[in-house]
Order: sequence, then C-alpha cells, then structure tokens
Amino acid sequence: MGEDLFWAITGGGAASFGVVISWKIKLVSVPKTVTVFNVRITVEQGALDVAHRWQFVAPHLPNELFIRATHSVVVSTTKEGEFTVQVSFIGLFLGSTKPLISLMKRRFPELGLKKSDCSERSWAESTLFWYGFPEGSTIESLLDRPKNGSVYFKSRSDYVKKAIPKEGIASIWETMIGFENTQLVMQWNPYGGRMAEISESATPFPHRAGNLFKIQYPLAWTEEGTKSEKFHLNMSRSLFDFMTPFVSSSPREAFFNYRDLDIGANPSDETNYGVAEEFGRKYFKGNFDRLVEVKTRVDPHNFFRNEQSIPPLPNSRGKFQHNLN
Repeated sequence: MGEDLFWAITGGGAASFGVVISWKIKLVSVPKTVTVFNVRITVEQGALDVAHRWQFVAPHLPNELFIRATHSVVVSTTKEGEFTVQVSFIGLFLGSTKPLISLMKRRFPELGLKKSDCSERSWAESTLFWYGFPEGSTIESLLDRPKNGSVYFKSRSDYVKKAIPKEGIASIWETMIGFENTQLVMQWNPYGGRMAEISESATPFPHRAGNLFKIQYPLAWTEEGTKSEKFHLNMSRSLFDFMTPFVSSSPREAFFNYRDLDIGANPSDETNYGVAEEFGRKYFKGNFDRLVEVKTRVDPHNFFRNEQSIPPLPNSRGKFQHNLN
C-alpha cells in the first residue's frame, strides 16, 4: 500500500481511506501477575490535595504503572442531602503488590495506597476490573452481552499542558456539583511514559510530549426523547465551556477516537475543506496536512467519507459534493 498510506491508517482514521480487511499485529510480553487498585477519596477526605499532586506525579511514573483519576459527583456521607465530589484513583501495575506499594510510598505517598486496596490478577483478568465486573467474576463473564437496554452517550475530550491550580480544581468541582444530574463524570488520563517518547509525526496521533494528561467527559443516560437529550447535551457543553481556561488552545486539541461532532463536522454527503480543517487540526495538529496529501492521492473523489473524515485537497469551489443515486 505504500509507506504514506500505511502511516495514515495507523492513527488517522482508516475509514477516510478505504476498507481495512486484515491487520497483522505484534504482541508484547506482560508479567504473569499484574496488580489493580481503585482508591476513592471525597472532598471531605482531602481529595483536592491528592488530585492536585496527581498532576505532577502520574505523567512521570515508571512505564509499568498507570493511574487514572476519575472525578464524579456523589451523595455526601457527612452532609445529609448534599452532593460532593469523589475522585477514584484507578491503577494498573505490571507486577505484584509488594513492589507497587514500595514504589507508591516513594513516588505518590499522598494517595496512601495499602495492600488491602490491591488485587493481583492475570493480564486477561484485569480486563474484568476495567470493565467494572464485581469481584469474583470469571473470564467467561466477558462472553455475556449487556442487557441493560438503550443507553445514549456523549463524550468530549481535552488536553492539559499545565497543571491546574487547586483553586481551579475546586471551581471545576463546584461547577459539576451545580448540575442536577449526578451522572456527570470527568476522567483524567495521564500521558508521559511511552506516549512522550514517540515523535508527534511518527503516527497521525500527535498528542505526545508536552501533555500532562487527557480529559474525557463521558456522559450516559437512558431516558428517551429530545427533551432528555437536550438537557444532557447542554450539561455536557456547559462543563466543556467552563474548562476552556485550563486546557490547550489554538487549537483546542481533541482525541479522535471520541468522535465529538460539536468541534466541527460536515454532512455525510458533503465535504467542505474549511470545516474539515477546523476539526482536523484539533485531532491531528500538523499531521493533518500529510493526511490530506495521502487522501488526495488514494481517494481524490472522496468516496470514503463521513462527518469527520479527512478531505482531499479542494477544487475551485472549496468542497466536494456527491449524489449517491
């Protein structure tokens, strides 16, 4: 297929360029035992200090350790009838509990990780932890299809390059508590490690060195109807807007796999290059130009397209329009 096309489909959205019918992948070795943990801390228990410190620690931990910080609104156990924020520090360590505890005492003592917080598993069994299966579930549980009915979902993303000050975190939590729906969640996923060791242009995915963490704003609801949809989307948009001073800018970068149409989108049967460039640079930064070059060469008539696909170079009208009939 050529080096450029292979580069484009390994991070630039293969659906913009064709149909991938097979992949050859190289597996990596993992230890026989990995350790997972989830330490939950509320505002009243000192979550602010720990969350603030996490920003300086998590992106610089050894490659064997990953710790996510998930912020959610919960019912307060100390103030009856009121809400508070709880931060779940969720981790995976490629190794057993004993060296993990030793590492955490040196690098992140503020979390107070204890042996009782940890669970040793095989790599395959750790997938049950990340999916949220109850303790004691077996690998066979992954074969059961969920039966929880229709779930509506909206996700957004951001990148943070400078640590958010404590007063900023506190204001974010106050904003989250101010919404009527306690399903609002914010995930902080640390970067650094191997992510930062790879060049921005090595693959289309450019968000590497210089990013402390990525934020995901996942929001799910089950109520049907446009009223419920509007309510939840407005809530998601309000939090996203509030976060503007704390995240990347010019462009405000985004993670392609979350597919946020609110950052720019074309109708599926029409591609305007200017619109595509707007969302394309948020997802791919400078790599957008090379993706466009590949697209122009392999699919100049824009047959493979969707609302956020890579465009070919524009014609004199600045857009491509097709009638599938």
